[in-house]
Amino acid sequence: MIFQRTLKNTIRCTGIGLHSGKKVYLSLRPAPANTGIVFHRTDMKGALVPATVQTVVDTRLCSSIANREGVRVSTVEHLLAAFAGLGVNNAYVDLDGPEIPIMDGSAAPFVFLIQCAGVVQQKSYKRWLRIKKPISVTQGNKKASFEPCDRFRVSFLIDFDHPLLSEQGEEMDITETTFIKDISRARTFGFLKEVEQLRSNGLARGGSLDNAIVMGDFRILNEGGLRYEKEFVRHKMIDAIGDLYLLGHPIIGHFKGVRSGHALNNMLLRKLMAHANAWEFVEGERVAQFLQPDAERQPVERPTPMEALTPAMGLSA
Repeated sequence: MIFQRTLKNTIRCTGIGLHSGKKVYLSLRPAPANTGIVFHRTDMKGALVPATVQTVVDTRLCSSIANREGVRVSTVEHLLAAFAGLGVNNAYVDLDGPEIPIMDGSAAPFVFLIQCAGVVQQKSYKRWLRIKKPISVTQGNKKASFEPCDRFRVSFLIDFDHPLLSEQGEEMDITETTFIKDISRARTFGFLKEVEQLRSNGLARGGSLDNAIVMGDFRILNEGGLRYEKEFVRHKMIDAIGDLYLLGHPIIGHFKGVRSGHALNNMLLRKLMAHANAWEFVEGERVAQFLQPDAERQPVERPTPMEALTPAMGLSA
């Protein structure tokens, strides 16, 4: 657990970009220790784009990053969430287009690719980012925050003006097991009445029932229904985990999102980086001081949405 990890082998796939609608060839490759996650646009010479908080340039319905030359990679959050969930610290991501393929709309295909490639331990220590003090950002009725915690924990609340999705909340410790089993298969979602507007703005051109949950006025249009009872909020947790991995390090702390999205998540990360007294790096054997062993933790009950999030986030029912 205390050492960095990368891929054992290179693995490739192809898919369609959710917003561009363009076919993309993707390769995941091993990288040396301390590289981080680096995207490489193979269709543009010398186009390396590191996945960092500072390289985020657009947060409209996805997280997009770009280097100083303006070379851009969009919809990075699901792949970054898979890297975070499986503890991969270093990797090169080659793609021949502007956007990571959406696959089935979840992180599960990327989990499968990483598992097929294999993961190997490296000789350098992993650096964890430990939250020392609470920090938050708000925007209207939306909020994103960090609080100290002896593990990586994520809470999320969503609330839409729709009969199928008026309110949904979830809270859980994020480990490799819980990520793969309880979160990774949750798909992105949207509303049928918004599709034409999104496409007229150059978004969601590759979206379909094969890669998103689509909701009509009163029902889910996907033939197979949902994969999880709380699939909507669990997909928001995937987005958050991917966005948070732009810090470049695993987190020891509790993230709480209330109606938060990519923009607010990035605002929180930038505020965190600006307050050096709110966090610290820990590595090596020192990590054991802050990560409580699983056997010593109290079991976490799965409460109903508002019981899960209202007390923890200071909201009123």
